[in-house]
Amino acid sequence: MTIMIHELRQGFKGLLIWTLSIGFLLVICVLMFPDMKDQMGDVSNMFASMGSFTEAFSMDRLNFGTLTGFYAVECGNILGLGGAFFAAFSASVILAKEEKEHTAEFLLTHPVSRGRVIAEKLMAVLLQILIMNLTLWLMSVGSIAAIGETIPWKDINLIHLSFLILQVELACVCFGISAFLRRGGVGLGLGIAGIMYFLNIIKNISDSADFLKYVTPFGYTEGADIISNGSLDMRLIAVGMVYAVIGVVVAFVKYSRKDIK
Repeated sequence: MTIMIHELRQGFKGLLIWTLSIGFLLVICVLMFPDMKDQMGDVSNMFASMGSFTEAFSMDRLNFGTLTGFYAVECGNILGLGGAFFAAFSASVILAKEEKEHTAEFLLTHPVSRGRVIAEKLMAVLLQILIMNLTLWLMSVGSIAAIGETIPWKDINLIHLSFLILQVELACVCFGISAFLRRGGVGLGLGIAGIMYFLNIIKNISDSADFLKYVTPFGYTEGADIISNGSLDMRLIAVGMVYAVIGVVVAFVKYSRKDIK
């Protein structure tokens, strides 16, 4: 596990910055709820009449006056975008950086197979995602307890679990793409995460674009669906995991045969 530990040490500062940044926004968002709770009924009515904008963020199906409704929209967007960007960023550079920084020659001259290099780097990415999500979950639950609200355990756990799965899917897809790159792919990774987010908005606005829920992982993180159904959409998650597996397989096949310079 030497390579994995090395990657974790190298990525610790980035993990800390991303986690604290997203966590800070989550905590601030939750702490705002008591002051805004009494006004949320009027806000919900206002959003309900804003047509496509309301549908884009599923605000027509959530009650802002409840903690779960407020958390699903406000905190959900923070978790969704922040977590997706971190996962895509981490995975898209972890293989390509060896060539960019000219460290591949040193790494691959050691008695270690490329398969092991790929596996340990992937484990490092997934472990960072797990650490970040566990920390964010603890910060969210702690902040809800701090404002004296009853913690809606089932809804909070399902929302956070959905975003953890989303990040794993995006990370695996970007990991596969990283195997083809030679000079890093930060912009590409962040771009993919951003495109997936906006595809979900398009899907929410237009009924004819409903098929996009099978393309974007944000399709199974919709807070309105999770809260109303009381569960995650396992069909969409299964599709997402197929994409994730394909990404990992592509990474192993391509990087194992790649002419690294």
